[in-house]
Amino acid sequence: MKQNKNILKTTAIFLFWLAIWQLASMIIAQEFLIPTPLATLKTLLELTKTEKFYISVLLSLLRIIIGYALGVVLGVLGAVASYHSKLFDALFSPILKLIKAVPVASFIILALVWFKSDDLPIFIAFLMVLPMIWSTMKSGLDNIDGKYLELAKVYKLDNIKTFFEIKLPFILPSLISTALTALGFAWKSGVAAEVICRPANSLGNMLQEAKIYIETAEVFAITAVVAILSIILEKIIKAVVRRYSK
Repeated sequence: MKQNKNILKTTAIFLFWLAIWQLASMIIAQEFLIPTPLATLKTLLELTKTEKFYISVLLSLLRIIIGYALGVVLGVLGAVASYHSKLFDALFSPILKLIKAVPVASFIILALVWFKSDDLPIFIAFLMVLPMIWSTMKSGLDNIDGKYLELAKVYKLDNIKTFFEIKLPFILPSLISTALTALGFAWKSGVAAEVICRPANSLGNMLQEAKIYIETAEVFAITAVVAILSIILEKIIKAVVRRYSK
C-alpha cells in the first residue's frame, strides 16, 4: 500500500511539472526557446532510431564510469595512505584543496592541452570524484573510536582483518553516501567536458551540435537522456551496495 502511494505521489509531482513546462511553452509560444513536452518526446524518439545515439550513449557512459571508478579506487587508497603516513598526507592535502577550489571549467580548459578529446571526460570525472572519496574516507578513519582498535590488538588481528572487520563497517555508510553524490558530480562534469572538447561520439557533442543549429527540442531531449542515465546509474550502484551490505 505504501509503495502504491509513493508511486502515485511521484506520478502526481511529475505531471505537475510537466504541466508547468507545457504552460511555459504555450506562454512563450516560441519553439526555439521552450519546446513543448510533446515536441521534445518526438525528437527523443527520432534520436533513438539512429545508430549514432546509441554509440554516443555507450561511449559517454564508458568514459564517465572509468573516470568514476578510478576516482573511487584511488581516493580510498590515497586516504588509507594518508591515514598511515603524515608525510604523505602533508604532501597531498594541498592538491586536494586545490582541486576542490578550482572550478571544473578551468580544469577542462587546462586539460585540453594535456589529453585527447576522448580521454578528457575520463580525467575530469576522476578529478571530481577523487577528493570527495579521499576526504570522506580519511575523515572516517580519523574518527574511529580508539577502543575498537585496542580490541583488535587484544585479539591480535592483522591490519587487513582490522580494516575489513572493524574500520570498514564504521566508514561504509558515509562512504556510500559520498560515492552516490560523487556519481552525480562525475556524470555532470564528464558531460560538461564532452560539450567543450567534443569527442566524435558523445552526448556532450550531440548537445553542442544541437545548440549550434538552435535545435532546442533536441537539446531538451538529450538533457533528459543525461538525467535519466544518471538516475539509472545511481539505482544500479545502490542495488550493488545493498547486495554487498547484506
